[in-house]
Amino acid sequence: MLVMKDTLFGQEKVMRLQSLNYREQQRMQEVAASQAALRARYRTAGLVAGLVGLLVLAFILARHGRQEERARRALEQSLAELKTAQDQLVQREKMAFLGELTAGIAHELQNPLNFVKNFAEVSTELVDEINGDPQNPTRDTTLEREILDGLKQNLKQISQHGQRATSIIKGMLEHSRTGTSQRLPTDLNALIEESLRLAYQGLRTKEKNFTAELITQLDPALPPVSVVPQDLSRVLINLFTNAFHAVQQRQRQHDGTGGEYQPALTVSSRVVAGQVEISIRDNGTGMSEKIRAKVFQPFFTTKPVGEGTGLGLSMSHEIVTKGHGGTLAVQSREGEGTEFIIGLPA
Repeated sequence: MLVMKDTLFGQEKVMRLQSLNYREQQRMQEVAASQAALRARYRTAGLVAGLVGLLVLAFILARHGRQEERARRALEQSLAELKTAQDQLVQREKMAFLGELTAGIAHELQNPLNFVKNFAEVSTELVDEINGDPQNPTRDTTLEREILDGLKQNLKQISQHGQRATSIIKGMLEHSRTGTSQRLPTDLNALIEESLRLAYQGLRTKEKNFTAELITQLDPALPPVSVVPQDLSRVLINLFTNAFHAVQQRQRQHDGTGGEYQPALTVSSRVVAGQVEISIRDNGTGMSEKIRAKVFQPFFTTKPVGEGTGLGLSMSHEIVTKGHGGTLAVQSREGEGTEFIIGLPA
């Protein structure tokens, strides 16, 4: 009996243990299934969130792209407008230079044309004299010879002044010529004198009462320098014109004060340390340190509105430095005067 009891109790324990193990396995399977379902939900939620994030990012990028496109178009339009305005100002500066040049050339042409006109009139009178009075058949051969000699001399003068007018027109065409900007061995002293004369006469054409003392200290041993003559002449005329405006402004300040002031401009040339140096010095109003620091900046000008574009000195600086590999420097003292120094490779 005891053995049977132990056997029955043992089997009952085994069955109870098996039942517990089965329920534990089911619970563990349920937990595992629940965790798997939870992970699946998390993955699904993550995928949905990622998809939503991608859609939001795509929307933001598309919107940003449209904004960038609009900004790019606005920037391109602004740059186009700025380029147009800059081209207009450059053209205006060129026209201002051409105006100064034309005024000087007109004055230069007037002199030989006046000589041609006067000699032509005198020659006409001499021809009338040599024809004589038709009522008087007697001829004075000595007088005729003198008249013919005078007529011949007049024709020589007409030819010389005609050649002078032709050379002036040729120079004008060279100044206005555009193209390859070929460098040529150039007599800088002659170019300086011609540019100074054109700038001075150009100003006097507009300001009849203006006079200034012109002092030239040009080195006669100056060697020919390879430059673009029309470009360097533009630089010189611009610097001369600015100097004349400076002395004219100082002269106006002295008018009525009783002080003695004589406008003067000094231009010199020399060879220094392997380069040719051209100095243009005036005794005008001068410049402050603040103005001197900005004088070569594009569009910077101290002239009243409508009288300057602010491109003259910047273009001159570019022609000398980039076009000829030289230097353009300025020295000035306010109330005393200004000096521009051009350095060119010899």
